[in-house]
Amino acid sequence: MIFSILSSCKQGEKSSAPAEDFKFFSEQFADLKILRYQVPDFDSLDLNQKKLLFYLSKAAIAGRDIIYSQNGEYNLAIRRTLENIVENYKGDRNSKDFQDFMVYTKRVWFSNGIYHHYGSEKFLPAFPKEYFTELVKAAELSKLPLREGQNVDAFLAELLPVMFDPTVLPKKVSQDPSSDMIKASAVNFYKDVTEAEAVKFYEAMKNPKDEQPLSYGLNSKLVKQNGKLVELVYKTDGLYGPAIKEIVKWLEKAQTVAENDLQKDYIAKLISYYNTGDLKTWDDYNIAWLKDTLSRVDFVNGFIENYEDPLSIKATWEAIVNFKDLKATKRTEIISENAQWFEDHSPIDPRFRKEKVKGVTAKVITAVQLGGDNAPATAIGVNLPNADWIRKEHGSKSVTLENITYAYDQAAQGNGFLEEFSLDQSEIDLIEKYGFMTDNLHTDLHECLGHGSGQLLPGVSSEALKNYQSTLEEARADLFALYYLADPKMVELGLIPTVEAAHAEYLKYIRNGLMTQLTRIELGKNIEEAHMRNRQLIAKWCYEKGQKDNVIEKVTKDGKTYFRINDYDKLRMLFGELLKEVQRLKSEGDYAAGKALVENYAVKVDPELHKEVKERFAKLNLAPYSGFINPEFVAEEKDGEITNVKITYPNDFTEQMMKYSKEFSFLPTYN
Repeated sequence: MIFSILSSCKQGEKSSAPAEDFKFFSEQFADLKILRYQVPDFDSLDLNQKKLLFYLSKAAIAGRDIIYSQNGEYNLAIRRTLENIVENYKGDRNSKDFQDFMVYTKRVWFSNGIYHHYGSEKFLPAFPKEYFTELVKAAELSKLPLREGQNVDAFLAELLPVMFDPTVLPKKVSQDPSSDMIKASAVNFYKDVTEAEAVKFYEAMKNPKDEQPLSYGLNSKLVKQNGKLVELVYKTDGLYGPAIKEIVKWLEKAQTVAENDLQKDYIAKLISYYNTGDLKTWDDYNIAWLKDTLSRVDFVNGFIENYEDPLSIKATWEAIVNFKDLKATKRTEIISENAQWFEDHSPIDPRFRKEKVKGVTAKVITAVQLGGDNAPATAIGVNLPNADWIRKEHGSKSVTLENITYAYDQAAQGNGFLEEFSLDQSEIDLIEKYGFMTDNLHTDLHECLGHGSGQLLPGVSSEALKNYQSTLEEARADLFALYYLADPKMVELGLIPTVEAAHAEYLKYIRNGLMTQLTRIELGKNIEEAHMRNRQLIAKWCYEKGQKDNVIEKVTKDGKTYFRINDYDKLRMLFGELLKEVQRLKSEGDYAAGKALVENYAVKVDPELHKEVKERFAKLNLAPYSGFINPEFVAEEKDGEITNVKITYPNDFTEQMMKYSKEFSFLPTYN
């Protein structure tokens, strides 16, 4: 947060802080903890804004089934079977097997399916398959999601291997280039299609001379029918149609209370896109959405990010509903207003800089509803749209979800993590003094400027880096943020009080990339998730390249491993050097060099250090991953008109998930 504006705010403080008795933590199970977030200043909004948020929030939950289906074709069948048992089981709910069953069910809800939301591997039930068989056979037949003509035995024969056999559909997303990544991935974007066939299919659509290329394949499933490749497009009369119709219903209501004509226009374009599936309309919507810098209420709703496709082509469905935090947005406005300065002074090759930065806007937002691939676990910052040509010609819009980062921060107070992994008290003091401030500022820079910086050379496709695209793009944005965080310009602009403040983020970033994020990885496993790969790539590369000058030092104290930064200035220069190379890779589409960089630095982990970190973390009894229970809205009506909208804060994760499944389950079980 901006020091000159919120100078009294330290870690854990916020000018619009929730009431002291608000409990951010709800429960913990497996490697997950469930948190709550509050929505400050909601009551200060006018009635139309509240109604708009109410309708958009309904649209944000209406597509919930879609992400389950996209994450794997059996996810809806498994979820609905589990929920049937949760609701109707008459046996001993206190038995160990049933308690293990409930943990597994909560994990499925948390990950929108049977694959870990971050690590991509399939998680297995702790209860025996014989117990599950008993539960299913005791269930009411009419309430089981059986295929047409299928009996219970056949249903179990199909489902049990998917749930219990670690060799059957073992990973949601495989990024192993030595395999057919489509066949090795359980994601439901392709059916009876090989990687080579899919690549050839989409390459044939591209025109290297097209300066405004469509995002081919973004909103469809590619299948083989009668020996021919066919796209099943996501639209109201196509694949996922019943859920999309419900989304459209609420968007149409939102359109009636739009804050201005511009907002009404881009909601109309989004509705048209959902009705037609037309990718040109999707681009038109994004351009119109970018132009709206006046509305207080904003939202994301669509098939957007392609992290879960091994080919980085197809997008998962997600939604975020929010309104602008007027006070905190002042810092992002400063960043946006100086975007050209940052671009002009970037350490990258001048050929890859944008001569004129267009339409860069950023704001701090208060999230009011998370949906699809953004729920229950969510990003803390977003930069959209993703199309490189739109970014170049029209700009981008970036947000930092500060009520979410605040909830994370409050839930982490006093948990012992900082003390366990800090080398000495000076590191603890530095992070406690500046950590919350620089975390948010790093997100601002990453989303607002990092993703929006640089440009591709003519004729280079944004998909040239293939399965390494996501990791390298996240690395590029992180490096941009890290490099500039310690620039004297940040002090000059009043964004940080002193360059020393940036050292807190450097310390946390290197420690996380080299060590503490390993708490999230199972022993013996490699790093799979793009953001985690990105962080290790940067930290490990800087550690290796800085060894000559002892920039980062590995220290053993009392039998424990730590990493100490000895020269923050030289570390910043290393960030700049790596940024220059990663930008080159993207701008030139250098797949071979990109592959080498990721495989050499981002994937493999030190098994001894991994074991040590896991043991130290286990003693803290903490969960490495967090997700959220959404607030809920109650619309008060008189004579059929909404007269007020109130916000409530549920505290029971199971109750909310069961409620969602009853009220927002629109898709057939198999899609």
